[in-house]
Amino acid sequence: MDLTTDYLGLTLKNPLVPSASPLSKSVEMAKQLEDAGASAIIMYSLFEEAITAESEGTARFQLQQSTGFAEADDGFLPNFQDYSTGLEQYLNHVRQLKEALDIPVIASLNGVTAGGWVQHAKELEQAGADAIELNVYYIAADLTQTSSQVEDRYLDLLRTLKAQVSVPLNMKLSPNFSSIGHMVKRLAEAGADGVALFNRFYQPDINTDSLRLQASLHPSTSVEALLAMRWIAILYGRIDDLSLGATGGVHTTDDAIKLLLAGADVVHLCSTLLKKGPQQLAVIHKGLEEWMEQQGFESVSELRGRVSALSVANPAELERANYVNILDSYSFSPGVMV
Repeated sequence: MDLTTDYLGLTLKNPLVPSASPLSKSVEMAKQLEDAGASAIIMYSLFEEAITAESEGTARFQLQQSTGFAEADDGFLPNFQDYSTGLEQYLNHVRQLKEALDIPVIASLNGVTAGGWVQHAKELEQAGADAIELNVYYIAADLTQTSSQVEDRYLDLLRTLKAQVSVPLNMKLSPNFSSIGHMVKRLAEAGADGVALFNRFYQPDINTDSLRLQASLHPSTSVEALLAMRWIAILYGRIDDLSLGATGGVHTTDDAIKLLLAGADVVHLCSTLLKKGPQQLAVIHKGLEEWMEQQGFESVSELRGRVSALSVANPAELERANYVNILDSYSFSPGVMV
């Protein structure tokens, strides 16, 4: 049975790819994921804010030390050449993963501006990253900013990096664009090799005792994968040479199968691996093979897009038709309506 798939110009042995998570911080854990069937691995994210804050903090410390101890000899001050920055640690980890694994290693940049990303992307490429995922986590909270300006932020970042590196670039998008299809089309025209749908924005919570904001983390559920399924089904086959990755809510074999039928090249796994460990990937891999055998599919390419907008009898079911039918068919629980 042929499970191979093409993603970002890379030939992968199957469509199951662990997405950016703390699991990739350990070389040993990454090897376990590979042994369980991972066809590639997306590293944990390198955050723009963290690199910027670290750089600014180091610069302030050096300035304070040099002005506060101006008469001290050179040996009195710490040697910052021996200091390993977060960026250097990330680059070293790319090299370690490349040395330890036989599958592609995809680096992840998380930020909102070009800033130092050009240099960082070059360094990631030199460290051996097979591709780079751009995780543009941006909340448009400025009320004067237009939707076009928000979109241009993504496009400008992509174009800037595309002009500087030769490795494939994947854009991880949120579902908050007013015209997702048009945005994806513009990204492809700007040089994106693929898109991952959809990024999960972690929402702040409110502590009702302290009356303050607090961080909150809620793992995804399988229901969330349906949003990516709909849009991948709409986009499949309509934009040439653009890889489609499904991310968010993939927990079971059924979740993965639905997204492949919609047209995904790969499905990204995160919450289910954090909860159940690398062995869950092996469970999904085995389940996919068994389902394909039962259905008579000999390759992933045969099943991809079989339930996309280009293949279903009524594409309107991917738009409003299903919405209307579901609401019309709803029945109340006994005793609710008289």
